Amino acid sequence: MTTDEPDTGSPGDENAPDPATAIDASDDLLRPGGKVDAQALYDLYEQAAGDDEQQVAVRFVLSRDLDKRLDRYLVDRIPFLSRTSLQRLIREHVVTVNGRVPKASTRLRRGDVVVAVLPPPPSTEIPAEEIPLEIIHEDDDLIILNKHDDIIVHPARGNRSGTIINGLAWHFRHRSGGALSSVGAEHTRPGVVHRLDRHTTGVMVAAKSDVAHWRLGRQFEQRKTEKRYLAIVHGRVEPDADVIDMPIGKHPVVKFKYAVRWDPTGKDSVTVYRVRERYEHCTLVELELKTGRTHQIRVHLSHLGYPIVGDDVYGGRHLTVRDIVGPAGTTDRSPREPVITRQALHAALLGFTHPVTEQPVEFQAPLPQDMRDLIELLRLGGEAEPVNIAGTRVDVEEALGNA
Repeated sequence: MTTDEPDTGSPGDENAPDPATAIDASDDLLRPGGKVDAQALYDLYEQAAGDDEQQVAVRFVLSRDLDKRLDRYLVDRIPFLSRTSLQRLIREHVVTVNGRVPKASTRLRRGDVVVAVLPPPPSTEIPAEEIPLEIIHEDDDLIILNKHDDIIVHPARGNRSGTIINGLAWHFRHRSGGALSSVGAEHTRPGVVHRLDRHTTGVMVAAKSDVAHWRLGRQFEQRKTEKRYLAIVHGRVEPDADVIDMPIGKHPVVKFKYAVRWDPTGKDSVTVYRVRERYEHCTLVELELKTGRTHQIRVHLSHLGYPIVGDDVYGGRHLTVRDIVGPAGTTDRSPREPVITRQALHAALLGFTHPVTEQPVEFQAPLPQDMRDLIELLRLGGEAEPVNIAGTRVDVEEALGNA
């Protein structure tokens, strides 16, 4: 039995696991004997898919003194991660002992509480597929994409192909070299720091190194990223700007939908909107995400009575040319032609601190053609009313390709 005081390093800092943001899933994850169940961990991450801030933590309370280092103890408890991987987690400050940042060599004693924020468990190799990807930036640690419509970010159950991750596997093998990080490689989700919905376009980042993955993940979890979206919604939005502070949780009836929930299932969710242009029956808004919940923008705008054009899941309608310009409108397009067949939502700007150089970086993605066409027709269908308001970050004309 050791009598050494545990070397628990410095007090918990801003990079240490935060119990307020990391879900303590110990009861769900620990099998008899105290080992983490990899499948149960995978299931929790699947349930939280799309939630940028969801981190899964496990808590171990020692019932006796151990003459064992922290990293070796974690190898026994988390068998699907190597000792090297666990040492990396400790170095990245996602493991605490008694609320303090430890070292891998920390000796554990009876009563010590070890909390570890876990990545999803490892998985099998991803099939590489030649899929067109629009690369905005790439370096040794990360890759920035302009995501197109109708593509999902990573394979899920029963669907192992046709995703951005499959396309990136091909890109690294045949074009740039390198690979995605091994963090989150559970069931083919390596390198995924955050996600966009299948029919949401725009800028997103994937990590190429484990260090970059953990550090970027913490920035998303701790709300230190800058995320701006453009959306066209039904109705003339009033006032010019407002903060939507409404908790979001799973829809009580409809599977795969989310809703504003004022009960304990609702999670803190904050969106700031700023009107950029008003049209006769629609509004172009810029949205700033303060949190990153699944379907957050779509749920918030729908709840206010301004659903996103084309978002038929949350009350939006598909608009035809005639709906916008009217029967007498001047255009060479067929009046019955649908203008956009998805939600008119685009991730226009993403800013963060580079995880390795520690320099601030910012990336923008131009609007896809369907949203450009929609805005141009809305301007044609009636006099557009630009709104100049403080706090906007996206240059609309540049996003339209007019700058």
